[in-house]
Amino acid sequence: QVQLVESGGGLVQAGGSLRLSCAASGSIFRINAMAWYRQAPGKQRELVAGVTSGGSTNYADSVKGRFTISRDSAKNTVYLQMNSLKPEDTAVYYCNAVAVPKGVGWNEYTYWGQGTQVTVSS
Repeated sequence: QVQLVESGGGLVQAGGSLRLSCAASGSIFRINAMAWYRQAPGKQRELVAGVTSGGSTNYADSVKGRFTISRDSAKNTVYLQMNSLKPEDTAVYYCNAVAVPKGVGWNEYTYWGQGTQVTVSS
């Protein structure tokens, strides 16, 4: 019902920048929140940054001051601007959305993208 497609990952040197994008499509009534998570090899998936429909944002302590999440509600798209990247930022980054699809009442569901690899070399 709702599909998330990420783009923008890649290989970058430490200190560099990348911008991730995630576009939501499908039968969407409302998107309540969007977020970015990441999972490094051998580690659990963790929240990187999130943004609500009202524009409130939250960040993991490890990325505060370096990453910025933003949202274009008209395009159902969320962005993650990543600056001053470090090797420890290397992970698969996943887009997440909490949305109410059309035609199924008022229940909200959680959706995930397929992930995009970010690799930061030292």
